[in-house]
Amino acid sequence: MEWSERMNAAINYIEDNLDGEIKFAEAARLACCSLFHFQRMFMVVMDVTPAEYARRRRLTLAARDLTSTDDKVIDIALKYGYDAPDSFTRAFRQLHGVTPQAARAPGVKLSAFPRVSFNIVLKGGNDMDYRIIEKPAFDIIGRSRKFRTVNGENFIKIPQFWHEYMATPEYKTLMDLTGGKAGEVTGAGCLGICFGGEDTNWDPFSYGIGIEKPAKKSLIKFEVMPVPAASWAVFDCTLDNLQDITKRIFSEWFPSTGYEHAPAPELEIYLPGNFNDTAMKCQIWIPVMKKKKSGK
Repeated sequence: MEWSERMNAAINYIEDNLDGEIKFAEAARLACCSLFHFQRMFMVVMDVTPAEYARRRRLTLAARDLTSTDDKVIDIALKYGYDAPDSFTRAFRQLHGVTPQAARAPGVKLSAFPRVSFNIVLKGGNDMDYRIIEKPAFDIIGRSRKFRTVNGENFIKIPQFWHEYMATPEYKTLMDLTGGKAGEVTGAGCLGICFGGEDTNWDPFSYGIGIEKPAKKSLIKFEVMPVPAASWAVFDCTLDNLQDITKRIFSEWFPSTGYEHAPAPELEIYLPGNFNDTAMKCQIWIPVMKKKKSGK
């Protein structure tokens, strides 16, 4: 079964259970991948997490029911998983801009979040060169924040985080700890790390800025972000195209290879250079493991 067919089987399962319980582990099973890989793949390709997709679709169907039936608001709320009227009203207003009661008035404009489908689009002349490497466990020290994925918030606020943190005395102290040397494991001048637990739905997720932890230095003021031993798919890029390459890894590279995302952090390797130069060389490290067999 092709990647797009497996992912669409997962979408079919979610759609069939919008008025009941959705088990994302079952959706991942139908997609023939781990829950971790399914969550991460879905988020990067579709710009929303599976949970957020299901929430928006339920609220879209709730709006349909409000405008096409005489069912009570409380019954529609319960149908789509909202036990409390207040929580249903807040969620409905957030998506549609009006309350459920107001949605029944003539001429009210409502939002519709459409059902999605997955397709592989083959793009000639755009090869993605990569290599698989093995690296031991190591620690990153620095600072992290949590980010949401809704409406692409992470793509806006993570660059802001870099801008703000690089202007702090703490960042200067952090970089001084390197002694001007690249990290022994990654070769990085500094790193970005995107991480969460095995069961995370990636909304919110944590993103850190840091360096490889130096030996025998006082590091009490910094957060420690562990990186386990792993196999990594490494992709060369520049500051200018890092986000575009990340999107292509999930939408083009993963579907066409025998790998899936392992439950470990993703790394952005910023090689020694000038951050004011958009052509500065960097790398994306994605932890990978062999893809599950179909039906397993």
